[in-house]
This record gives sequence, C-alpha cells and structure tokens, in this order.
Amino acid sequence: MTTFPGVGDAIPDIAMETPEGGHVKPSDFAGSKLVIFFYPKDDTPGCTTENKDFSALKAEFEAAGTKLLGVSKDPAKKHAKFIAKHGLTAPLATDAEEGGLSDALGVWAEKQMYGKTYMGMVRSTYLVGTDGKIARIWDKVKVAGHAEEVLAVAKAL
Repeated sequence: MTTFPGVGDAIPDIAMETPEGGHVKPSDFAGSKLVIFFYPKDDTPGCTTENKDFSALKAEFEAAGTKLLGVSKDPAKKHAKFIAKHGLTAPLATDAEEGGLSDALGVWAEKQMYGKTYMGMVRSTYLVGTDGKIARIWDKVKVAGHAEEVLAVAKAL
C-alpha cells in the first residue's frame, strides 16, 4: 500500500505548467502560506464555483499571507480560456499526466460513476505552512462554503 504525504510532511516540490507556458512549483511560494486546491475539470459547475469562490477571496487570503494555486490535469490552453471566461484571479496550473503532484499526494485516484471505474482528480485542498510542510488537508471537498473555511484556517495558522 502506498503511503502519501500527510499533515506535518513536506509538500512534494513538483513543477506544473502555467497557462502562460511557464512552470510553478510549491517551493516558489517559500515564506508564504500556500493553498493548493485540486479540482477535476475546468468549466464544470462545481469546479467553476470553487474557482470563483477562491478568486473572490484572493485579497483576503493575501492579507493573511497566503497564496492560492488551483490545479487540475486540464491543458494550459484550457486553463487560459477558463480564466478569461470567468474572470478568475486565483492562479491555475496543469499537473503532469503521470508522476505529477496529484499522483504524489494520492488525489489522482480511481473513481466510479454510473458503474464505470476511471481515473480522476479527487477534489482536495492542501494548506501548506511557511515552512513548506502540510498544515491541513481537506479530502473529498464539498464546494459550498469551502473557500471560506480554508480562509479561516489559513488566518489562524
């Protein structure tokens, strides 16, 4: 059985592609708290709401010394369209097809819907402290009120 990093462990420092064609990794945020929210797919109802919620609270997260990063496996070009369409301000990154951060954390996992099994992103959020260690994990996130709850915990950290 594979063991994934948990609370108190260092966040794996794996690079991801940005919509602008660059790369970003957790260590780029050293000295700040970091919220990494993993979501299944751009432009779907729950994922759009989650991204809008985090974007709406971006200034409050920044006031709490916390950076945001939304991650899915969607291509960088799709992220760029998603950002433009919804006016998102929370930065997004594309995780690698294999061996990416979502694999390292175990949030790219087997899922089931309508009797079919497939690999997909489990909606999860990680709060990383200024020391680069995981401070809190939310698994199988329900979107309603989630960004506000994460903000409250980030402020208290």
